[in-house]
Amino acid sequence: MNMNPVESKNKLLSRLSASLSDSPGVYLMKNERGDILYVGKAKNLKKRLRSYFTGVKDIKTRQVLSKTEEIETFVTGSEAEAFLLENNLIKHWKPKYNINLKDGKTYPVIRLTGETYPRLYRTRRIVFDGSKYFGPFPKAGLIDVYLDLVDKLFPLRKCKGPLRERAHPCLNYHIGRCSAPCCGIISREEYLERVEKVRRLLSGRTGELLRELGARMDQSAAAQEYEKAGSLRDQIRAIQELEAEQKVVDFRDEAADYIGLATEQQRTGAAVLQVRAGRLVGRELFLFEDYAPEQDSAAHFLSQYYSGRENLPGTVYLSPSGAVSPPGEPSSSDLLAGFLSTLSGTRVRVRFPRKGKHAQLARMAAEAADRKLAGAGAPAGLLEALQRALGLKAPPRRIEGFDIAHLGGEQTVASLVCFEDGCPRKSEYRHYTVKTLNGAIDDFEAIREVVARRYTRLANEGGKLPDLILIDGGRGQVSSALSILRALGLEKVPVAGLAKRNEEVFLPQRREPLLLPEASPELRLLQAVRNEAHRFATSFHKRLRDKRVRSSLLESIRGIGPKRSRLLLERYGSIQEMRARSPEELSEALRISPEQASDLLVRLGQLGE
Repeated sequence: MNMNPVESKNKLLSRLSASLSDSPGVYLMKNERGDILYVGKAKNLKKRLRSYFTGVKDIKTRQVLSKTEEIETFVTGSEAEAFLLENNLIKHWKPKYNINLKDGKTYPVIRLTGETYPRLYRTRRIVFDGSKYFGPFPKAGLIDVYLDLVDKLFPLRKCKGPLRERAHPCLNYHIGRCSAPCCGIISREEYLERVEKVRRLLSGRTGELLRELGARMDQSAAAQEYEKAGSLRDQIRAIQELEAEQKVVDFRDEAADYIGLATEQQRTGAAVLQVRAGRLVGRELFLFEDYAPEQDSAAHFLSQYYSGRENLPGTVYLSPSGAVSPPGEPSSSDLLAGFLSTLSGTRVRVRFPRKGKHAQLARMAAEAADRKLAGAGAPAGLLEALQRALGLKAPPRRIEGFDIAHLGGEQTVASLVCFEDGCPRKSEYRHYTVKTLNGAIDDFEAIREVVARRYTRLANEGGKLPDLILIDGGRGQVSSALSILRALGLEKVPVAGLAKRNEEVFLPQRREPLLLPEASPELRLLQAVRNEAHRFATSFHKRLRDKRVRSSLLESIRGIGPKRSRLLLERYGSIQEMRARSPEELSEALRISPEQASDLLVRLGQLGE
């Protein structure tokens, strides 16, 4: 007779209990075929493994346990040894439920190969074969600027594979983009000197390089080698201009990484901000499934991210919010630091900053991780959970949200936002200017108008209907929308309202509002749609209001009526831009004399912006 899942797990725990140790170590969770599903470490193997079988578990833990039929353990002499063993086993076995960052990079890097005569090129693929990697870069075009600058200043060979001797140099040499080591035009020692300059340039260590180039320029000028001196001067200027493009922060010569993590169910978003030589030079974003216990999330990410990398920073700062919470024991940060120091061969510190400039950048990393996670769509099971919570017939893969904005009944506008699979679909956002109110304050009528305009058009054009319509408001707004949908024969389209005061969900089929758990992913998704509709409506209303104020100011000038006011605003956008124009340009635009245009500029100067 087959055992139920609870009996199966209890039997697994009883088998383990006899052999579990209170020592540090590593455990391997395996399925019925013996495949390794997950590798984890523990300071105390007995406590860690028993914790898997007691209390209520989150989705990601339940998913791993449901497939685990055997757990193998390895006792180590210390927690640090367990950390290193865990990292080696993960790299060797690549278990399904451990972090895998191979597809996480969203930015290319520059690779300097480890060959006898190294090459330089862009790549997204990291291979640990002695090559060195630089980046990633905050601007998509900046990597091309670097490669082009290296080609001009210190050109390296372009041919792939081992260097082959040639009788004549290729075209790249003749256009100044290769140093032709294949023809013996440059010796290996000179070539490697050039490679070292490239490494310094890409590492941000340009001070010494600029001093060296400056000294050589002065020597060439003193020797009356003016062409060579001019070339060196151009090299110095190019490096200085490139440095000026990068955002400067007050960190002097510090090299540090700032890491933020955000977790929702089994998915984790991660961001790494890289500061080198006082500059914010790069950012990497990752999205991955993470089945580790929350207290191990930071350690698992660090071990995967830094394994195989060279030139680790002196300090790694972790955001103390979200998935990366400060360790409960002082030794935890020391453990991480020891592990990273072992990887790099140099001392690396791990810090959890709470105030000051380091905390500010760590928070920026945490916010970037949040955005990466939010932009990845709904996690597995969220739409189905929302379907159950709201009593829908299908998961709401497409949600359309509405909001109304006005100021005392003036210039009432509405917004429509669209989310598909939990992600904003901004190409389908729409604005509406409400036409039926004539200055009255009536949100219910405004909702009726924009819902009628939206879904009359979709019905006539055979457009795609949403799986859920979400109104920013309560029962009255929901009833207003539903009355229009019934009139259009679309009463089967679900409608809900989300009221701001208590975050209550109003549904037509329920007398009382629904209160979803405050931290539930279902409520957060509804809030995201509602808040985006509110932002889109208020920003549109503000633009209209500002435009009206500018029009009123312009029309206060003698000779400018509604038509000319509209023409000026459409062409120049703001009064400040108009002031910057010449009388001749305004004369031509408005078809008035230059004298009248000069008088207009004087009057514009008297207006507030």
